[in-house]
Amino acid sequence: MKDYSTVFFDLDGTLIDSGEGVFNSVEYALKKFGIEVADKSKLRCFIGPPLTVSFKTFYGFDDENADRGVVYYREYYKDKGIFECYVYDGIEECLKRLKEAGKRVMVATSKPEEYAKRILEKMGIVKYFDFIAGATMDEKTRANKIEIMQYAFDSCGVSPDDTIMVGDRLFDIEGAKHFGMECIAVLYGYGSREEFEKYEAEYIVNTPADVAELILDRG
Repeated sequence: MKDYSTVFFDLDGTLIDSGEGVFNSVEYALKKFGIEVADKSKLRCFIGPPLTVSFKTFYGFDDENADRGVVYYREYYKDKGIFECYVYDGIEECLKRLKEAGKRVMVATSKPEEYAKRILEKMGIVKYFDFIAGATMDEKTRANKIEIMQYAFDSCGVSPDDTIMVGDRLFDIEGAKHFGMECIAVLYGYGSREEFEKYEAEYIVNTPADVAELILDRG
């Protein structure tokens, strides 16, 4: 691994475990359509992709209903679900080590930027980030990980050549590959080793401490 100056982190499943809030919000939205969720673990698929994509892909919604689903989702999420989450053990120490080593640390998430900032502030770790890049509230602009990463590059004058991505789903790997970047895939989130191997993540690690060790000791 080269000596990268900048590290992009995904949010859900990488910095925080947001499962409870996401699952509760999706369940709330689906009930508005008369759809009951028997097993919330089946909603893990909603961690990672933009919401409209998830409603279309996993429940067959058309564009109109997908947009309605997002509205219902946010009725629950905006005040309650947003904070039904926690920072993974070891993340703060990982971020602290990276910053002390002089790395620029940024967030690149498909979650709306407004929500990402509120969460990071509430969780007490916003101070570690040089920039937070997320989707717009309508999820029409910066609607996927590639567009969000491009937004971060353009906003901060950062080069993909000097940046590595850290994430827990195939979308993070695909985004990194689009820019010719390497990706560290984390097993403690919502992805799997099979997924990471299929999409050819360059590195697969078990813990946040492993992320820091890999970047700092191999750089």
